[in-house]
Amino acid sequence: MLIGLQIRDIVLIEALDLSIGPGLTALTGETGAGKSIILDALGLATGARGDAGLVRRGAPQAVASAAFAPSTDHPVWDLLEARGLVYARDEDLVLRRNLSADGRSRAFVNDQATGVGVLKELGEALLEVHGQHETVGLLDARTHRPLLDAYGDLAVQAARVAADWRGWREAREQYEVLLAEAARRVADTEELTLRLSELDRLDARDGEETALAEERAVLGASEKALADISTARAVFNGLGGKVAGAIRALERARERAVTAGAAEDGAAVQRLIIASEAIDRVLNEAGEAESAIDAAALAFDFEPDRLEQTEERLFELRGLARKLGVAVERLPSLRLAFAERLRAAESSEATLKAAGVRLATARNAYLSAAVTLTKGRREAGERLAQAVMTELAPLKLDKARFRVAVEPLAEDRAGPAGMDRTAFEISTNPGAPFGDLGAIASGGELARFALALKASLAGRATGAQPLMIFDEVDQGVGGAVADAVGLRLKRLAANAQVLVVTHSPQVAARAEAHWRIVKAGEGERLRTAVEVLGAPEREEEIARMLAGASITDAARAAARALMDA
Repeated sequence: MLIGLQIRDIVLIEALDLSIGPGLTALTGETGAGKSIILDALGLATGARGDAGLVRRGAPQAVASAAFAPSTDHPVWDLLEARGLVYARDEDLVLRRNLSADGRSRAFVNDQATGVGVLKELGEALLEVHGQHETVGLLDARTHRPLLDAYGDLAVQAARVAADWRGWREAREQYEVLLAEAARRVADTEELTLRLSELDRLDARDGEETALAEERAVLGASEKALADISTARAVFNGLGGKVAGAIRALERARERAVTAGAAEDGAAVQRLIIASEAIDRVLNEAGEAESAIDAAALAFDFEPDRLEQTEERLFELRGLARKLGVAVERLPSLRLAFAERLRAAESSEATLKAAGVRLATARNAYLSAAVTLTKGRREAGERLAQAVMTELAPLKLDKARFRVAVEPLAEDRAGPAGMDRTAFEISTNPGAPFGDLGAIASGGELARFALALKASLAGRATGAQPLMIFDEVDQGVGGAVADAVGLRLKRLAANAQVLVVTHSPQVAARAEAHWRIVKAGEGERLRTAVEVLGAPEREEEIARMLAGASITDAARAAARALMDA
């Protein structure tokens, strides 16, 4: 709800502060008094195009400030949050626009600098304008579906469709992810199978590379050690025979010495005996040494070609590791990973099939809910069309025809709002084709049509209702038609805030609040002012509207009758 409007230096208004209440407020006054300035100022504050011509002559800038008191659940708060503006839902919302004489403007929301586009976005959520030169709200087909759903009490069905749409979208996204993964797995299966076959054949074991490297080192050393042992063995080959020959030679020498008469215990014989015994010991030790050499050779003995086999195995392991781009020690774990990926590829078909079932179920649920919602919209559209047609004749729009078009959409254009395009359409003359609401050429007719539609929707809409402004909705009509306009504005204002600029006494008499716009002063000092009228002043103003310049008692009586009706 708009609770206040502050105007500074706009056209003929120098300074004006207005407090606005609920219900229907009428703005009256002579032609040219400046009623449109009030609406221009409100438009400036809510993001309308700003022209330097609005700045009062001689003033550096014009300022328009509109204070609103939205309900705590009003969608305007979500807009503020989306734009990063600070707000408190239990406080007023103030939109302000400064327009300098050179045409530059600045926009503010609760004294926070912002863009004019933000003001316009907020203004569209807070008010509707239906008038001679501008209609904001109903001409936007995006507003038609929510209005129809509210009229038809379809909020529950619409919420179900939105929820089923989200479920369908999530199931579709999950299925597409699994499908892409399955496609990648199919492409990888052949490569994985080949690599796993290589890993299975090689059968690498944890720590095998280290063990093989150590074994290769030992085997290499063993081969060289055996060569050295063979050299040592060669040294002893024949040594036993030579030593035995030496012993025999010494024995012959002893025998010759004894035969020659040397005593057995003589020094020469004893030395020969000692030498023979020493050589005998050498013979025995040489035998032991040879046995030790043989034992050493046996210790370094290994299978034929063992070194070559070890090197070939190590080469294979390292070659496959290089091919797969991993360290040798990772081959066993890589084998397990490849096997798991192949198992996943084999099981992905079942997973994909289950996801496909979920997708089909979600799709069918959405389509069923959307079809039900479309049916409900068509039924509500027929009722709304009948209600609007009933309203058109009293408003002198009896030649017009109205319908609610609910046209099906292809499945690929489905969305959270359903599978239909909803639009309010009108035919201005018998036989003329239906078209969008912009086909109504006259601004007054469009404003009255908007009134007929709003009157039909009154009491059925849910959620926050915007301020509605009707600018000379009664232009070109009078008498019973003007009274019908006033009656519908009164009915509409029972659940919403309505401002009407009017020249019709029948309309003004229905208002809860009445402002008279007047000019005062002369020449350069000419100013527009707003007078808030009490009951006596209202009677006099309505009498003036009835009688003209000369107000009679009969006009005053007629004014009282209108006000009491």
